Amino acid sequence: MRSVVVTSLGLVTLAGLLAPPAEAGVHRPGKEIKQPVAEGYGGAVATVDLDASKAALTVLRQGGNAMDAAVAGAAALGVTEPYSAGLAGGGFIVYYDARTRKVTTIDGRETAPRAMTSTAFEGIPFDEAVTSGLSVGVPGSVAQWDLALRRYGTMSLRQVLRPAIDIAEKGFVVDQTFHDQTEQNAARFADFTSTAALYLPGGRPPRVGSVFRNRDLARTYRELGIRGPAWLYGGELGREIVATVKKPPVRPGATRNVRTGLMEVSDLKAYRAVERPPTKVTYKGLDVYGMAPPSSGGSTVAEALKILEALPQAGLHEYLEASRLAFADRNAYVGDPAYVDVPLDQLLSDGFAKERACLIGPRAMPHPAAPGSPDGSYSATCPAAREVSVPPEKKEGPETTHLVVTDRWGDVAAYNITIEQTGGSGIVVPGRGILLNNELTDFTFGPAPGDPNLPAPGKRPRSSMAPTIVLKDGRPLLAVGSPGGATIITTVLQILVNRLDFGMSLPEAVAAPRASQRNTPTTQAEQAFIDRYGPELTALGHTFTPPTTPPVDEIGAATGLEFLGNGRVQAVAEPTRRGGGSALVVSTHR
Repeated sequence: MRSVVVTSLGLVTLAGLLAPPAEAGVHRPGKEIKQPVAEGYGGAVATVDLDASKAALTVLRQGGNAMDAAVAGAAALGVTEPYSAGLAGGGFIVYYDARTRKVTTIDGRETAPRAMTSTAFEGIPFDEAVTSGLSVGVPGSVAQWDLALRRYGTMSLRQVLRPAIDIAEKGFVVDQTFHDQTEQNAARFADFTSTAALYLPGGRPPRVGSVFRNRDLARTYRELGIRGPAWLYGGELGREIVATVKKPPVRPGATRNVRTGLMEVSDLKAYRAVERPPTKVTYKGLDVYGMAPPSSGGSTVAEALKILEALPQAGLHEYLEASRLAFADRNAYVGDPAYVDVPLDQLLSDGFAKERACLIGPRAMPHPAAPGSPDGSYSATCPAAREVSVPPEKKEGPETTHLVVTDRWGDVAAYNITIEQTGGSGIVVPGRGILLNNELTDFTFGPAPGDPNLPAPGKRPRSSMAPTIVLKDGRPLLAVGSPGGATIITTVLQILVNRLDFGMSLPEAVAAPRASQRNTPTTQAEQAFIDRYGPELTALGHTFTPPTTPPVDEIGAATGLEFLGNGRVQAVAEPTRRGGGSALVVSTHR
């Protein structure tokens, strides 16, 4: 056990105390053991799921590169983690190209239909919007896969879909997480004939240890590989999706009020994935790259790091305060840059970071905190901290998933893929085996004049996904990301602080108990964090509450890579959260 360090503010910063010993592995009935940590050469992958990790590894061993493997892994997660990922969803890729030594990003975020207005969700209860056609955004994943493979891959879409097709046809073993997520969604799944037929066989969730097959999805993937993205973006698959959105297959006799959607085939035809420059800040001599707007992940993680760097020292108190301030600015300024003038350069500037950092003292500031003024004019005199009222934040659960992969050439992909809520909209396209997203619930419902995240025709809702790559001297050092709604940002930030400031190894940094301050009156924290640090932090004015969305005591489910030198890489997944993840390497020897 490492020693405990006390800052001048009297707070334990920790130097290794956070992480419980990682389990040797988590067993899935009938399958080999999932290992949360692997080290080796020639390429590596980490996902939440063994089958998906094996799918990505198969592509690496066939000679594919990191982008090929990332798409293969994402497609496989659409089979084994269908409540978090799928071809009817979207996501963000941050990619390091070893040949050019450049970092880029590919935005596959869903968009609002052109018929959507800023008032589309006003007066609609959030829970009602979640399970509806109205919440379904124009899917971005397939266009993202196509763009990623054409620009950076070496294989065709048809080739990289083969492992996922194999899993969907042969089936995978149901684990406790899949069973529990099905059970949590059973009431709404039962209200759609197509969803119940697939995910509630015999009227009940599949039992743990049984084999689950999705032959409809296997056929859909196979036809997608043959016909290409146009089959979705204006072709027959697209027309079937639109028909389902506009007339969800509600079970006769169901009492749920299921609103119909606004999507048209023309919305699918108009969709484009976009390659964007990443966010970039320098933190303690390292270059930290993330996803730019419409995701708020890269900007908020980066701003919080810059605030921490402007402080004399950083402990858990400072981590919480920096996150509070960065979230205040995120909520005020970040949205789809095609619709909102996001002051990104100023949000990530040294001057703004210093102005925000000066608000952090030995006790928690008035909260919720007011946003700053990223206007390029920063005073040497610290402004007074102000408290503001903020609307209630929606519950954050384990939705979304994240994978990391690297290849033998040193390319690196960090990839968040999602259908938003766990289980998405709850609506399966009949005969296709795919759950539709409910991504448009990420918009602000309003009325909220001036809010940068109000709905608009064709607009991409603000995201919290934060796939992150850290370079040292121009070469990859770390790659990390997580699911978890807005807690994604704090999960990634805390892992980076654990690793870079508190001296933890990457497995320790991932396993450590988490706290998530998102400019809310109380800080959401896992019970292990509250037990260990609650008394000291409470004495400084912080208040804590455990997560309220099942699974009750979990925040995030991260995956990461660390490059150890001489070609050796460490792949890291969760030891226990979300049932434990799977880390694999191409070879344990050179």
